[in-house]
Amino acid sequence: MSSRSALIVGLGNPGARYAETRHNAGFWFVDALAHGAGGQFKAQVRYHGEVCKIELAGQECWLLKPTTYMNRSGQAITALASYYRIPVDGVLVAHDELDLAPGVARLKQGGGHGGHNGLRSTIEHLGGNGFTRLRLGIGHPGHRDLVTDYVLTKPAQNDRGAIEAAIEVAVAVMPEWVGGDLQRAMHRLHSSGQ
Repeated sequence: MSSRSALIVGLGNPGARYAETRHNAGFWFVDALAHGAGGQFKAQVRYHGEVCKIELAGQECWLLKPTTYMNRSGQAITALASYYRIPVDGVLVAHDELDLAPGVARLKQGGGHGGHNGLRSTIEHLGGNGFTRLRLGIGHPGHRDLVTDYVLTKPAQNDRGAIEAAIEVAVAVMPEWVGGDLQRAMHRLHSSGQ
C-alpha cells in the first residue's frame, strides 16, 4: 500500500438510537482512531457518510462511518474509494463479530460475509472480498433467533470495557496495516494477549 491512500471504514448504524449498540463496534473503532490522530468527522453527502482524513505511518488515510444503515454500507464505501481511486486491497472494514468473545479483535483478509449485512453489501459494491477486515468480538447470544435483538442492544459494562480494550490494541497496529505490512499488524494484534 506504499504511497497511496488507504480507507478504514467502521460499520454501524447512524443515530443516537444505535450509538451504544454492539452492532456499532466498527463506529467505535474509527472514532478511537480519529481521536488518537486528532481528526474530526464531518458529514459528507457525496460519500453517504461521515468522513475524517488523518495521517498514519506518514500516509494519507481516510476514515468513514457510512450513514446508509448497515445493509447499504457498500454504497458509501464504494463512493469514497472510487473518488480517491483506493483499490480494494487498500480498504479495511471494522465490524462487530458474533463468533469472537468481547475483548478479542482479529485481522483477516478476504473471506465471506458470514451473514453480516454490512459485509455482504461491501462485497457486492466493491465487486470482491479482497479488503481487510478487523473483526471486533461482541460474543454470541447462544441462538441465531436471538442475534438481531442482541446486536441492536447495548453490551453489559464489562463487555463494553473489553471491547474498548481490544479497540485500543487494534488502533495501535493500524500504522503497520497502512504501511502495507498486514502480517506484522496481524502478529502484533493476535499475540497481544487479548
